[in-house]
Amino acid sequence: MPFDAASPTPRWARATRSRRGMLALGLSSLALPALAACNRDTGLGGPPQNATPRVTPAPGSQDPSASGSPSAPESSSGEDEIPVSKDLDKIKVKGKKGTEPKITVPAPWGIDKTRVKVLDAGDGATVPKGAPVTVSYHGVNGRTGETFDSSWQDGEATPITFSLDGVVAGFRKGLQGQKVGSRVLIAMPGKDGYDEQGGSGDGTIMVGDTLIFVVEIEATLLSGPEGKAVAPKDGLPTVEDTKKGPKITIPKTKAPTKLTHQPLVKGSGPEVAETDTVHLRYRGVVWDSGKVVDDNYGDDVETTTLGDTLIPGFTKGIIGQTVGSRMLLVIPPKQGYPDGNDEPKVPKDSTLVYVVDILFAQATQGQ
Repeated sequence: MPFDAASPTPRWARATRSRRGMLALGLSSLALPALAACNRDTGLGGPPQNATPRVTPAPGSQDPSASGSPSAPESSSGEDEIPVSKDLDKIKVKGKKGTEPKITVPAPWGIDKTRVKVLDAGDGATVPKGAPVTVSYHGVNGRTGETFDSSWQDGEATPITFSLDGVVAGFRKGLQGQKVGSRVLIAMPGKDGYDEQGGSGDGTIMVGDTLIFVVEIEATLLSGPEGKAVAPKDGLPTVEDTKKGPKITIPKTKAPTKLTHQPLVKGSGPEVAETDTVHLRYRGVVWDSGKVVDDNYGDDVETTTLGDTLIPGFTKGIIGQTVGSRMLLVIPPKQGYPDGNDEPKVPKDSTLVYVVDILFAQATQGQ
């Protein structure tokens, strides 16, 4: 990664857009969804603190209380046992994609395992395992039939970005493999929800509660550049796709003296802001030798926060570009490493050439 050697230690962290009622990601000790433990400030659907659901498993299904997760004492409130369903047929969802959904549940209701139904199929990228996603969602408790959290407020959605590695199992299972643009219905039993945490802690979600979500998937990590090909200007390095990543060929001319940022593929995603956390693939070569000095093709996608931690020419070449784009950057020494660098190994006064694939971007937490 083209870090500025004079900058502070880079900040390597997946970030999330924060909102009222949301728990921050990165709380690895809690397997809560990024959408978090119920809107604690709203008071929606909160049963008495001593009300604990009792779930009757379907034949062959596993009792959530036998999963090894913490469990609350059996309810003494006199509630009836909650039947467990093997399908989503009795869950009704009203509203078109892009509008706030209304979920009707024959409460009290439970599900045997995490189940998913595509309500409106999208045709975008497939959500990879453990990837970051941007979604809008609405959550209802199957025991009470009440909303416990939603990214829709007053009919308007506030999309939330988080990593699937930081959410409860049911949410992760429900979104992996789905397409961007889809609206999906997810129901998860307590063992895939909040049982491990002993419920939400405020009585809104109890051990054993089935949670039901309608989720609209707005974006996810791309596997490569996606968009419209753009013909580069004459005199620039050429780029050829190979199985090992882009092959960069330097022309037999003098290097440009000004920063060049040329789209090779123009993505259709959102523009990258100067404080965003971005997910990139990149390859960098020295103009004079054509030698590769910086590369992460074949490795994990790089996640970093733009700003003073990167060389100026790299940051300037990414800001304002769109997700899905492949960029060709020609970075003169003054905006790269004028005195050379050890890691990546760059000789003094070298012009650098980078190919960069912008695969995802999200607002950095606290920005």
